[in-house]
Amino acid sequence: MIRIGIADDHAIVRDGLRRFLSDNVDLRVTGEACNGREALELARGGDVDVLLMDISMPDQSGIDALAAIKARFPDLPVLVLSGFPESHYATTLLRQGASGYLNKECDPEEIATAIRTVYRGRKYISPAVAELLADGLSGDGDKPPHDQLSERELQVFLRLAKGETIGNMAKAMFLSVKTVSTYRTRVLEKLKLASNSDLTYYALKNGLIQ
Repeated sequence: MIRIGIADDHAIVRDGLRRFLSDNVDLRVTGEACNGREALELARGGDVDVLLMDISMPDQSGIDALAAIKARFPDLPVLVLSGFPESHYATTLLRQGASGYLNKECDPEEIATAIRTVYRGRKYISPAVAELLADGLSGDGDKPPHDQLSERELQVFLRLAKGETIGNMAKAMFLSVKTVSTYRTRVLEKLKLASNSDLTYYALKNGLIQ
């Protein structure tokens, strides 16, 4: 029996996933979370073998939670299930420790297959993600500017784009204000932008925030 934790801020999504997964005799949902902090608590509780997690959640996002979970529980497979297309986040999150990335529009059976795959210690690479990875090997010419951001820079970028203040970010990320400001400067330089408003526009234009 594979024990699964579901982290998604929409109750209807969690309910739908729980109902579908319960139809599989080898899968059982043993915990739920509605934000990144609760997802970390699920991992800490030790009652899940695979964590199925969205990346767009309030309080602490799935991107922040993934970094925290992999730092503390590197062997726990985290399967990202997102409403964003693979092209936006998949390769970045796989580099940051995710065991797989699925779009919410995928066939439900693919979710079950992906859970079984990552439970066995393997990465789940969908055809769409495989194509992105292959494109990455052939060159960086078509890569969007945000793909060159580090894990921390991406976290800071998305928080700034959503209007969060540097002070709040410093507290939430356990960093100094000076350090967060340094990350902000790097992000602006790498994306060739000038202000937080530019970051928000860029994120909206590229479908990185909703």
